Amino acid sequence: MTTLPPKRTRILTLLAAAAIAFTMTSPVSAQESESERGAALSADAIVAQVQAFYDQTDTIEASFHQTYYHAIYRRYQRSSGNMVVDKPGRMRFDYRNGKVIVSDGNLMTAFDPGDEGEAGQYLRREADASALPSAFSFLTGEGRIADDYTATKLSSTAWGYSGHVIELRPRSANANIKRVVLFVDARPNLRGVVHRLRIDDHDGNRNKFTLRRMRFNRGVNDARFRYVPPVGARRIAT
Repeated sequence: MTTLPPKRTRILTLLAAAAIAFTMTSPVSAQESESERGAALSADAIVAQVQAFYDQTDTIEASFHQTYYHAIYRRYQRSSGNMVVDKPGRMRFDYRNGKVIVSDGNLMTAFDPGDEGEAGQYLRREADASALPSAFSFLTGEGRIADDYTATKLSSTAWGYSGHVIELRPRSANANIKRVVLFVDARPNLRGVVHRLRIDDHDGNRNKFTLRRMRFNRGVNDARFRYVPPVGARRIAT
């Protein structure tokens, strides 16, 4: 396994974060019991509900909490902030520590403010299909979960969750993704909404997002997707 320099790893982690945070919503404390929410549904049927919900969603706004487990260092990195997604292809994540991820549909920029006293650094690349894992492309209106992943229903009790828990495995070899775990609402009025999502890679790293206070299908100003890094910030190569 190749170990990247810490600062470059930090920027690439930002881009990975952008791939994950599209799919979740409000708190889960008030959900009904699994038996009341259709425990007999198959994994494929639940995936179809997720697809159907996000096919009808044009914009998403939410606050997020991210937990990233670094296997090589055996430590957790936690962060939080606010995000907005506007299909097709536009998104913005503003972290409370000053990190920013923005895509205007053409270019994706990830800015890291760096250590105290530094001007920071940023990475910029085309916002094409390769910029995001296929597990999330359905959120931008460009992909279908069932085409790229096989689905297995996991025990909600074992995962400590009151809705459905679905494991997605890539149908084809994927260098970055071992599996994706979706935590899906099962209440009739929120059927198919994903509250949490976790990506496990082949090196043992885990990246989990939880979103709260989500709002759907509201107008979003175009200016939110225009971003210029601070003066003096250093651009790094992809």
